[in-house]
Amino acid sequence: MAIMITSAVIAKAPNPYPAEGFKVFLGGVIDMGEGEPWHETVIKALEGYNIVLVSPKRDDWDASWEQSLENDKFVEQVEWELKAQESADLRLYVFASSSEEAKKSKAPITLMELGLHASDKTVVCCPEGYYRKGNVDVVCRWFEIPVYELLDDLLIDLKTVLDSMGLREKT
Repeated sequence: MAIMITSAVIAKAPNPYPAEGFKVFLGGVIDMGEGEPWHETVIKALEGYNIVLVSPKRDDWDASWEQSLENDKFVEQVEWELKAQESADLRLYVFASSSEEAKKSKAPITLMELGLHASDKTVVCCPEGYYRKGNVDVVCRWFEIPVYELLDDLLIDLKTVLDSMGLREKT
């Protein structure tokens, strides 16, 4: 099920999302529910845009699920995320929103996702203090992916790009 907020659509795993529209995949630190709530910051910042925010953050996630091929719910989640990333017009990978949060972040799945989808359709927020920042910076430099120290700065630039594409809701 997708939830409407102004003109943006938020689609959460494992629900279907619209095939049409500019899709932004919200990849990043969740750390089994212990990560910072950066998703909400992004959603609020992009409320006034005609886009689809595709979030792997699942409302009914159960951390006790065994992470194996034998667990249908787990496989459904991972496959949903893979498909969502492949179909996204832009992939946002947030390792942390600030240097203070970066010190606590692990985000091993985000590292894997960045490796799988390093391309011109990707933007990264990876502040100083993240324990694998050097790896992230080298990969991003190699693939010419923009890296931001602060989520707020990334969002300012993203809104500028979305505005230039005519995706801001007309008031």
